[in-house]
Amino acid sequence: MALRTAGRQSLVDTVVDQLKAQLTNGEWAVDDRIPTEHELAEQLAVGRNTVREAVRVLVHAGLLESRQGNGTFVRSTADPSAVLQGIRAADALDVLELRVALEAEAARLAAERRDTADMVALRGALETLRAHGDRAADADMAFHLGVVQATHNPAFIEVYRFFSVQVHESLITSLRDQEMPPIDLDTHEGLVEAIESGDPAAAERAVRELLRKPLEAVRAVAARAKSGGRTPADRSAPQPKSEI
Repeated sequence: MALRTAGRQSLVDTVVDQLKAQLTNGEWAVDDRIPTEHELAEQLAVGRNTVREAVRVLVHAGLLESRQGNGTFVRSTADPSAVLQGIRAADALDVLELRVALEAEAARLAAERRDTADMVALRGALETLRAHGDRAADADMAFHLGVVQATHNPAFIEVYRFFSVQVHESLITSLRDQEMPPIDLDTHEGLVEAIESGDPAAAERAVRELLRKPLEAVRAVAARAKSGGRTPADRSAPQPKSEI
């Protein structure tokens, strides 16, 4: 393994970048044990504390896994920050179209797999959404995450948990939210009822209806911007109640 010697500036960041490069370039495979802190410190000519901090960053990012008494192992060779950069580079319409696809399948699975605890959580999330108009965006995100959690698919849940935050930030940044339609509480209620009744087709329809108006609004904004109308940056600060 030929790692460059780290320079002076931002040593931890430098080591993080170099270890990421080794992971994504195939230096180590998933489930391989990486060299010890001492070995990496010697190779990079940095202190063990610097290596320890860099490894901690990569553990938090999901690339490495620390197993007590056994060392540190490769958990993933795909850098999640690259996914984040791709989402941030995409425009709001791209992001929202992906959200529709994810939530449509999540609603179908939730209708097939929900249990009593899931329904209690969804009903509670819906009541919170009704009651907290000044925090509607956060409450809405929690509601939609509750639908995904009812799939009982841990991979789906983790992907959506990561993705939903980026969706929210992307749309706020790109659209400033002023022209987004208000949250449709009745359709949220219909989604909960469809999941509770175990009707996958109805649950999917409800999700698509929930996101139809936001999708239309985003398309309209994109069309105006393309034709020389107002750009997203021209819009004022976001309003709190919108289906994003």
